Amino acid sequence: MQEAAPRKKKRVNVRTPEVMERVQAEVASHYESSVVEKVKASDGVITIGNTTIRLAKQFGFCYGVERAIDLAYASRRVFPDNRIFLIGEIIHNPEVNRQLEDMNIVSLPWQEMDAQYDTLGEDDVVIVPAFGAPISFMDKVESQGCMTVDTTCGDVMKVWKRVRGFAKAGVTSIIHGKADHEETRATASRAAGDDGKGNYLIVLTLEDVDFVCDYICKDGDRDAFYERFEGRYSPGFDPDLHLDQVGVANQTTMLKSETEEIQRRVRVAIEKRDGSAEKFLVFDTICGATQERQDALFELLKRKMNMLIVVGGYNSSNTTHLVEIGEKELPTFFIRSSECLISLEEIVHYDLHQEEEVKSYSDVFDAETEVVIGITAGASCPSNLIEDTIMKIFALRGVSESQVREA
Repeated sequence: MQEAAPRKKKRVNVRTPEVMERVQAEVASHYESSVVEKVKASDGVITIGNTTIRLAKQFGFCYGVERAIDLAYASRRVFPDNRIFLIGEIIHNPEVNRQLEDMNIVSLPWQEMDAQYDTLGEDDVVIVPAFGAPISFMDKVESQGCMTVDTTCGDVMKVWKRVRGFAKAGVTSIIHGKADHEETRATASRAAGDDGKGNYLIVLTLEDVDFVCDYICKDGDRDAFYERFEGRYSPGFDPDLHLDQVGVANQTTMLKSETEEIQRRVRVAIEKRDGSAEKFLVFDTICGATQERQDALFELLKRKMNMLIVVGGYNSSNTTHLVEIGEKELPTFFIRSSECLISLEEIVHYDLHQEEEVKSYSDVFDAETEVVIGITAGASCPSNLIEDTIMKIFALRGVSESQVREA
């Protein structure tokens, strides 16, 4: 019996001019904010009475996120009657993902493929999120004959190209990222190479890196290595073999300064072992938008403020790093929406160290006290949530919405 011909990729282009005109108007109505644009035009500062809000110069949606959302909305316009699925979440923001759910775009599991993937067919549309998806997921969707709309960020694909190159050259990819993050899992699958024989190791902390560097310098414990990095290395990984030639890559949304320090430490370890850095490769793969938002926050923190509010999804990596930067300098509160602001003295927020939402109390601000509050947001946070936060802060200070809009 003759084998069936392999299915062809059915990637579809939904970015037609007539569709995108409608989509962009719809997206703007859902997520843009005239108040935020007005504050940005005033050098990022709005003061009413004794209350001042300062916005970071760069915050909120980046180009990659905007593109992903546009493509998801366009998918429903182009395929109004088809079943549409999304691998995981389009981005890490509950408001955006809720809007897609309202459009009957169904989220599929992204940690593991379940029976839902077996039910997919040729008339179904599957959206690949901005983080990308592991090769095994892409192969499965393709084998089911689905139409796919790929919204993977261009910066992420640059990292994939780099780690594929490492694999082809026999270089192990040391990936700075969160092992349970969609993007890191997608990158690791590419680091295995086109033949599946490439190797990778995922590190998160500087302590992880120091452990690896000790091993590179022939001062490590093999069993302890496997125990520490369980689930974070490629199948068949042998630290005695696969740490010979290494290249550092990263999840694009990591803290830039930490990634650079990881690069430096690995390079020093290779030089100490070999007398040169010939077997060490590195390329800057931090997302430009991530870097801009981190730099803008550092600039904002030079100003005197009473507190910093960071708005975004709690599972957003790039937003988390903004919180880490802020909390080193002043009281910082990571909120998902303005609903978390019970008062300026009582704020529900996500505590990175306890890894849960908590209720915290800040200084007491009476009506006569001058207050300066900084606001920033990660690349996955829409401007309408920033506007809600601005309005809530002023409302808590006795300022009406009309006063804010007329300021």
